Amino acid sequence: MQSIVAKGKDINEAIELGLKLLGTEKEKVSIEIIQTETKGFLGIGAKPAIVKLTKLEAAEAQQAPDKNDVIEQAVSEINMEEVAVLSGFLPEREHEGEHQIGTKEPDALVGKAWVKNGALFCKTSPTHFPTVTIGEGVKLYRNHELVKEKTTIVTENDVYEIKVENEKKDTKWKVWMDEKKLKVFLYVEPGYKITRKLPDIEPSQHIELVVEEYKEVYNTLSYADVMQKLESLQVAHQFIRQEQIVKALEAKEPGTYEIATGVSAKDGKNGWIELNIDLRSQSGPTVNEDGKVDYREIRKIPSVERGQVIATVHPPVPGLPGVTVTNEPLPAKQTYPVVLQAGRGIITVGDKIVATESGRPQVEQRGKLVKVSIAPKFTHTGNVDLSSGNIRFAGDVEIYGDVEKNMVVEAEGDIIVHKTVNMASLVASGAIVVHSNVVSSEISAGKNNMLVAELGHLLGIMQQNIEKMIGVIRQLTQSPAFKSSDFSRGGLQPLIRILLEKKFQSLPPLVKKYVEIVRKGENYLEDDIWREIAVSLTKVFLSLTNEVISLDWIIQLSRKMKELHEISVSPVKPDSYVSLPSALNSRIYCSGDVFVTGQGCINTKIHAGGMLKINGVIRGGEVYGRLGVEINETGSERGTPTVIAVPHDQKIRINKAMEGTILKIGNVKHALKETRYYVVACIDKDERIVFE
Repeated sequence: MQSIVAKGKDINEAIELGLKLLGTEKEKVSIEIIQTETKGFLGIGAKPAIVKLTKLEAAEAQQAPDKNDVIEQAVSEINMEEVAVLSGFLPEREHEGEHQIGTKEPDALVGKAWVKNGALFCKTSPTHFPTVTIGEGVKLYRNHELVKEKTTIVTENDVYEIKVENEKKDTKWKVWMDEKKLKVFLYVEPGYKITRKLPDIEPSQHIELVVEEYKEVYNTLSYADVMQKLESLQVAHQFIRQEQIVKALEAKEPGTYEIATGVSAKDGKNGWIELNIDLRSQSGPTVNEDGKVDYREIRKIPSVERGQVIATVHPPVPGLPGVTVTNEPLPAKQTYPVVLQAGRGIITVGDKIVATESGRPQVEQRGKLVKVSIAPKFTHTGNVDLSSGNIRFAGDVEIYGDVEKNMVVEAEGDIIVHKTVNMASLVASGAIVVHSNVVSSEISAGKNNMLVAELGHLLGIMQQNIEKMIGVIRQLTQSPAFKSSDFSRGGLQPLIRILLEKKFQSLPPLVKKYVEIVRKGENYLEDDIWREIAVSLTKVFLSLTNEVISLDWIIQLSRKMKELHEISVSPVKPDSYVSLPSALNSRIYCSGDVFVTGQGCINTKIHAGGMLKINGVIRGGEVYGRLGVEINETGSERGTPTVIAVPHDQKIRINKAMEGTILKIGNVKHALKETRYYVVACIDKDERIVFE
């Protein structure tokens, strides 16, 4: 039979509490009054009422039992420790010593709480209530309700229960294959089991319920699981790395393991040309050991004789195929032959490039495209003025006099001027070398490269817009509102005009700009493809032609534009260069290096696609070096603004930087307020200009 001892302020309250704990009715229990309540004097010496309730069996509930038999049976079944857990105290009877822990005196427990065998005990006093702080992982219930406070008071009037939760986590794992099917990876995160236990706590006025944790790692991943997954992925056995699987099965920490590896394809080599002549002397003027430029050495231009072999063309070397982990062949990257354009004075004999004229060989390579030609030379012994007229020549030009006001010299090769260039224009596809001063003039070397770069940039933007337009057209032609037969008869022109007005307003201005640049630079564009693209773009986006334009025609145009853009961004070998002693109020552009070898530059703008080196000073103006800048002296005592710029990945080196010098690296600027020596400036990871 189930029994319980309960207490309350009076007999009725003790009986009600006991019935509630037993979950039964008054008619189904026997009641024994152990102690009646006493009020005491002013609350001192007051005692609660104590009753014992024993739950009757069904048959006994209908028949009144013998009172003495019930008492004897109930006494024999009483477990004093359970009574303590349920009621929070042991009744003050003649065996009150059972209330103690070990051999402690009862008075030592007054006003204290303690934990033994996972149960909470307490004993209050008239002047002090024990307190308990609930730690992490512990739940304390008072009269079957969760205690939500972090710290609470405990009394003998309540029933307490402590629960600690153990934790268990299963092993997690997954197997996946990379896109190329070359590798298979296994990620494993071992599971674990955390066992929590509340240790015994000695009696104290304040105790903290803190659990002890014991964690065990359980890696339940099995070899069979892994092999079954590999089999589902159709991984060939010869590519499986057994030692990596074993490591994963024994892992105690999360990790990723490469459990299968295929054979990567080995790249081949594109076709290339092997030069039989040395073109390195075209890189610029030579500098003696004393630091002075020897302009006489600039004339050491490489030359070939008629019938001489300039270069050998080598075919592409194919790569070696690989094998995926699923035992499928993995083809190597395709290799391509050189696309050779034989220019003036060049023929090909088998794999040999042979000169049919004597002169200076020109070799320009952009990606797979290689142009080889023999440049003729034009020599002008006097000044370039009104009497001589402008000079335009499809080769090298050498001028022994001055280039005077408003005169133009253009060359598809190099330009060499032995005297002053004053308020004139020099434009060359190759290098430009001036032996004297440049005043209020424009110098442009690598004009073809400049045009190709500018046109290529525009093509890239336009091609992206046209690709989006193609996607929109495909979507619209599948709509029920449009009939494909209408477009097949009348073309896409009406739809394109609507798209240009509503969705692609920026495209016509770009096309106009491209067409205008091609028109102005037509003489410097060797390939007709640039002009052909301009004609096609005009027909589709600028004119009101009646010619039927199909979607396939626009797709082909987009592909040509993409190919041409890729060619334009390929690096050019070799680059052009500019060399001059000084410049005043001038504009200098070069797709390669720029060397200022004399006094320097005043109020001049320079753009170098390669390295910019100024041995003298620069005051005023703005200079830019794509591959870095090296200058002896910048700025002035008056603080004249002088901008020195490089991309974010390059450095600026200045021996003496005076007030007014503005350093620009990427999009970050820094103005110097005082003179600094041996400046080496770059940009750090936080996008700030720092000095080394």
